[in-house]
Amino acid sequence: MSFDYGTEKIGIAIGQSISSTAEPLTIIRAKDGIPNWSQIMGLTESWRPNYFVVGLPYNLDGSDSKLLQRALKFAKRLNGRFNIPTFGIDERLSSKAAAEKFKAGNPKNSVRKEIDDVAAQIILETWFSEYNKKTSVDQAR
Repeated sequence: MSFDYGTEKIGIAIGQSISSTAEPLTIIRAKDGIPNWSQIMGLTESWRPNYFVVGLPYNLDGSDSKLLQRALKFAKRLNGRFNIPTFGIDERLSSKAAAEKFKAGNPKNSVRKEIDDVAAQIILETWFSEYNKKTSVDQAR
């Protein structure tokens, strides 16, 4: 299960590590970055993920963004509340990629207003890609 953390909305996606595929799940509201934890608990109970992946919002130049520390705190709270291993991955340009992905898949080429769940999908697909690269290298040793 992956998260595109934001102070007003948090996009959530679910995926399958064997096939390295992910799909958008939902968008939940947050108040100043604090989600409704019962909503996340409900999703966790329904989907029973093996781990969480949280997008880490670095600036384009790789420096820390203003939102990075809050996303890290969110990741620590996820791990603390649910005792599920939690990983972070650089999410630069995931929202832009999500908008382009939605636009390409929409016959009318209109962009929906909320794409946070699609951004979470891209975050998880990126994590799968990076994880599979590391696993392949480790298996070759």
